[in-house]
Amino acid sequence: MKKTKKVVKILGIVIIFFIILYHGIYFFASITSKLNINSASGYYLYDSNNKPINGISDRWIKLDKISKYLKEATIAVEDRKFYKHDGFDFLRIFKSLYINLVNKKTLQGASTISQQYAKNLFLTFDKTWERKVKEAWLTIKLESQYSKDEILEGYLNTINYGGIYGIENASYYYFNKSSSELSLAEASIIAGIPKSPSNYSPILNLKKAKERQYIVLSSMVDSKFITKEEMEEAYNTELVFHGYLENNKLKTLRYFEDAVMDELSTTTLPSSFLETGGLKIYTTLDIDTQTILENSINEIYPDNDLQIASIVLNPKTSEILALVGGTDYSKSQFNRATKAKRQVGSTLKPFLYYAALENGFTESTTFASQETTFVFANDKTYSPANYNDKYGNKDITMAAAISYSDNIYAVKTHLFLGEETLVEMLKRVGITSKLEAIPSLALGSEEISLMEMMEAYGTLASGGYKSKPYLIKKIEDSNGNILYEHKDDKELVLNSSLVYIMNETLTSTYNYNFIDFNYPTCFDLSSKLTSKYSIKTGTTDNDHLIFGYNPDIVVGIWSGYDDNKSTDNDSGKYIRDIWASVVENYMKDKEKSWYKLPNNVVGVLVNPISGEVATSDTKNATMFYYIKGTEPTYKDTSLESLIPTVKLE
Repeated sequence: MKKTKKVVKILGIVIIFFIILYHGIYFFASITSKLNINSASGYYLYDSNNKPINGISDRWIKLDKISKYLKEATIAVEDRKFYKHDGFDFLRIFKSLYINLVNKKTLQGASTISQQYAKNLFLTFDKTWERKVKEAWLTIKLESQYSKDEILEGYLNTINYGGIYGIENASYYYFNKSSSELSLAEASIIAGIPKSPSNYSPILNLKKAKERQYIVLSSMVDSKFITKEEMEEAYNTELVFHGYLENNKLKTLRYFEDAVMDELSTTTLPSSFLETGGLKIYTTLDIDTQTILENSINEIYPDNDLQIASIVLNPKTSEILALVGGTDYSKSQFNRATKAKRQVGSTLKPFLYYAALENGFTESTTFASQETTFVFANDKTYSPANYNDKYGNKDITMAAAISYSDNIYAVKTHLFLGEETLVEMLKRVGITSKLEAIPSLALGSEEISLMEMMEAYGTLASGGYKSKPYLIKKIEDSNGNILYEHKDDKELVLNSSLVYIMNETLTSTYNYNFIDFNYPTCFDLSSKLTSKYSIKTGTTDNDHLIFGYNPDIVVGIWSGYDDNKSTDNDSGKYIRDIWASVVENYMKDKEKSWYKLPNNVVGVLVNPISGEVATSDTKNATMFYYIKGTEPTYKDTSLESLIPTVKLE
């Protein structure tokens, strides 16, 4: 008996100690410096003209102006005891811990609105113990320094509603009206989004949004905010979703915004919105270029499961002017422009041939275009084929090989240089994906992201300067203090004179003069172009790509299926036409530009197929460019005998 009394006494002392400690912590929090939560907003993105992207701005709305349905729906589904607890619902915490332990996985959360608000005041979402302690302390400070209404107001004005921050912005985005005007049906849809913004946005997934709406409405019935009859009427109300803010109706902007947020996560910033008052993120987005890109895709691309990704780059600055990560953001938020890695096919060949120029090749260096098997040690063989099995069965120039995208010529060049040469060249121009030094690398058999390829092509377009493409120019806090500013990272990694020659060579892909046993790969674009461009396409069984540029713009496009199923020839035609539409509309009303001829480069008229110096009898004589002293006075000697091959008759 005495032992029991002693235990009860000790337990009582412990409970009293924790009660005193609990209230002491809250008292201490109440006398510390007050949190300025009214200025702790969210992320605000601006385009290159300093205009809000998607029209999202700092719309803070007072709690008494917000629809009562939205407030009730939020409390019912997120934190039914919000007005009764001190920031932590301990009974709910213990219940969720028990359920999660029994099921050995996380099935329930127990965060209150105050805790969620504290969590969302941070700029990052790491899950360290230090972070959790900071969140708990912020929760206590919120509860001790502000009224429940003030906390709810701050929460609703800053929470993420599917990439749209704040209830007023969300209300205009989804229904084109103020949050003060939301009906029960509309409010219950929006209130369901914060639980999982990517899953419950009605624009992205209406089926899941309706399932979540049912849970929200049921919670409102349980909380006695509405009747079952009101619930059924609201659930069965057919809603029309707006899906944009009035000053901009572009549907592809969400891919650009997601890419910006990914880049934001790599920058060094203060830890919370309390220190910044919200972030103003000034991006490289050129809204006119994004509009051109989106319109071109909508007008040309088929409405089926075939996906597309595209990036438009300013090669002078490496600013990403426009970006599309898929055909329909509402169906798939996966950003293929930044996150997908696919085989890039023949679009790798310009870097192979640039390496060849560094190693003594010229535009008129010849190899035989004919069916070939390459034989290696231990009798291993490799038998690449040209598209449609078209071969010249004769010596052709490097320029002709680029024009036709001749695979045999490419592999011969690759083996002549040594397979590591191309790997090192690709690293030099910004390709970070792991690549194997294998014969098929010359034909783009390895998987590389579109963003990496844009950096590589930007290096050619800028005259040899490598610079990482970027989307964020600068970041400011709410007072205009600069927290981050992009710094120029240009590095000259290629010989500018050889780059000039390569850029000229890549115009052969749509040049009539190369029509012979084959047609240039972009021959169908020649009538659509009014300016001069360097262009290279690539095709695999599953992918189609095109990259093209001049001194003012680089445009890269990929198309294919997410499940890697085979594509048809039309896929390549679609993206070629889109590419031409984008570059021509971008250059419209701009002065035509091309690269200045370097002092150590000379032009010589030659037969474009054989490489022989042109005479008065030469048809389709074409200007090839050479470093002074390497220009031909006779046909270049073929390097054929130096390649390990077996020619098949």
